Amino acid sequence: MISSSSKKAGKKIIPLYPPLVSDPERSLTRREKGGWEDLKVREAIQKRLLRWFEENKRDLPWRRTQDPYAVWVSEIMLQQTQVATVIPYYQKFLKSFPTLRHLAKANLSKVLKVWEGLGYYSRARNLHRASQILLNHFHGKTPDTLKDLLSLPGIGRSTAGAILSFAFDKEAPILDGNAKRVLSRLFAVLGSPGGRKTEQLFWEISESLIPKGYSNPFNQALMDLGSIICTPKGPRCPLCPLHHFCKARASGDPEKYPTKKSQRAIPHVESVSAVIKKKGKVLLNQRPPVGLLGGLWGFPNWRIEEKRGTRLRLRLRNCIKKEMGMNVKVKEPMGIFHQTYSHFKLTLHVYYCVAMGKNKKGRWVAVGNLHLLPMSRIHRRIAESILN
Repeated sequence: MISSSSKKAGKKIIPLYPPLVSDPERSLTRREKGGWEDLKVREAIQKRLLRWFEENKRDLPWRRTQDPYAVWVSEIMLQQTQVATVIPYYQKFLKSFPTLRHLAKANLSKVLKVWEGLGYYSRARNLHRASQILLNHFHGKTPDTLKDLLSLPGIGRSTAGAILSFAFDKEAPILDGNAKRVLSRLFAVLGSPGGRKTEQLFWEISESLIPKGYSNPFNQALMDLGSIICTPKGPRCPLCPLHHFCKARASGDPEKYPTKKSQRAIPHVESVSAVIKKKGKVLLNQRPPVGLLGGLWGFPNWRIEEKRGTRLRLRLRNCIKKEMGMNVKVKEPMGIFHQTYSHFKLTLHVYYCVAMGKNKKGRWVAVGNLHLLPMSRIHRRIAESILN
């Protein structure tokens, strides 16, 4: 590799590709030829991946800015969510809260409403809380150090690395799902991706590959390669710029990597819910600000064991009496709604009810105003059914 300090005819020679961040002379535990600690392999990977990215990079809205706040919002949204799903939510969110100050000053309910439908609502709550911390303790600026970023709710090491490299051009590694898959296949790393030792090895590899001064495009390239080429199923190995170095491809079974987690049976939860009507309004509850679907509004509902006939109606009536302090008349069923969450499946039996007295809990909301409150997907479908 040509040194940037080399001179020829009195002029500085600019290298085609930058040197490594890590010191090639440091003590290494594995120096096998073709492995990730082989300096020539790392240099070749850098060159090929950067070339490929220049020709194949995706045009994404958050790549058109280095505003730390916008980059941060995009990285939080991209956690456990596909790019195509995120794009319209990202654009809507920045239109509603164009700066960190706008977000910090906003009501949490409004933030959740803009986030509605994207799922994993703890991300929105953490984003909102973190913006308030930054406004009060960091002069309203997104920090540019790993320590400060990790002190904020909702930001882990990979998200922090993405913010540092994409917004501040700092040489920080990333390790999202796509990057893990690429690195696991490239160097045939077995073991659970979430295991402590395997995770640490991935971090070492990711950091060692970063070209000095080019962390932004390199990290973006690593994620794009995993999204476009090195996909979980049916990877397009012949089109991969790194296929000559890929040990998983050489093994003949690239989908063996990374080690798949054992699939656990997803529990099935059944619940009963009440659409309680009174003078053109319906009664809603707001969930606590923490936990599953925290801060969202919904129709009163309870988990059930009984699933049939009058026992279900009786259970619903008794729950409303006990939990909300009111008597109701349970009428005809409205329908059965289904929703799959990350860790369970929900079946919700919904009944129309008529209020027979005053309530001690809940809030009466005009049917025409239901669209103003943030709701989970299944409760939004119930609300839409009422309107229809």
